[in-house]
Amino acid sequence: MQDRSPTDEAEDGLPWRLTLHFADWPEETLVRPDAEGTMLHDAYINSVKEADFLRNGTAKGIMSLSKADSTNMWNAVQEHDFDAFNTISRRLLYAQGAPLRHIPLKIYLPSSPTASEPTSGHLRVVQSLTTPSLPNSRDLQTLGTVLHTLLPTLFPSRRTPILAKAVLHGTVVPMSAPIEDLMRTAAYLDGWVHLGVVMIG
Repeated sequence: MQDRSPTDEAEDGLPWRLTLHFADWPEETLVRPDAEGTMLHDAYINSVKEADFLRNGTAKGIMSLSKADSTNMWNAVQEHDFDAFNTISRRLLYAQGAPLRHIPLKIYLPSSPTASEPTSGHLRVVQSLTTPSLPNSRDLQTLGTVLHTLLPTLFPSRRTPILAKAVLHGTVVPMSAPIEDLMRTAAYLDGWVHLGVVMIG
């Protein structure tokens, strides 16, 4: 593999075309996708509903979308149409008349192999109710305060990454970044802030 710029000639504009070949589908581990994509659509919509509920205390935003808007949002995800997606997504991220209650946040931690789990490469997911402001305060919660609260052994400092750093969309995120701003500007397509944790050193 090599780096390619968007100007490189490539079939359909993508740098690589991947074809997956497999045998003996692991039924006990993975749900087999259906040809129509219904399972993937349902999983996506459920994740959007969960994020909407965490933000507003209700999933009314996603549930009140018209059938056309819901279909257009899913089609925009499939077709990588940012403008069409953003038109609908902004209504969910900036709900009118509903105060922001929690930040939909998932933190992915690398796990070391153990005697019972000798294979490496799996992740542990940490989720907790995360408010946009510090408890009993109007001060905005930063990524540093969130990580220090949820994972104090990995993030002993609220300001400086010492043992690990947080990565979002492939970029190290400053600990001073307000968590609400991260959600509004860098949430993934399902409305969640999916943070990876990378060890330093």
